[in-house]
Amino acid sequence: MTTAKQGDTVRVHYRGTLADGREFDASFGREPLEFTLGAGEVIAGFDKAVTGLAPGQSRTAHISADEAYGPHREEMVLEVPRDNFPDGITPEAGQQLELTHEDGQRIPVLVTAVSEASVTLDANHPLAGHDLTFEVELVEIV
Repeated sequence: MTTAKQGDTVRVHYRGTLADGREFDASFGREPLEFTLGAGEVIAGFDKAVTGLAPGQSRTAHISADEAYGPHREEMVLEVPRDNFPDGITPEAGQQLELTHEDGQRIPVLVTAVSEASVTLDANHPLAGHDLTFEVELVEIV
């Protein structure tokens, strides 16, 4: 029986949950996720969870924040004066925005707080700092 190894392109179904059991993403009911093992296309822990599976096999993997999206980093939380926002943008807590770095790279941020004088933006990945659980099923090795 052939099992998935580094360099293989695989198709998987998955369900991702947080420690409290809340589901944050799943592929069931849509096309399987396709990626190449070891190519850095998915988080390290997900890559490890799929490695060694044969088509049709499933596994539940508990992935620490370090092998997922890393720790929540305070240096990625910015307080910006409100007058730095362009006219027509009224920031609200929970709103997703995009900043453009000097080199042209776009950075997604989440507005976490708004006051009369400033807006707090969080550039961490939304799952940073969270341990994750994935149920993975290897559909096929392409």
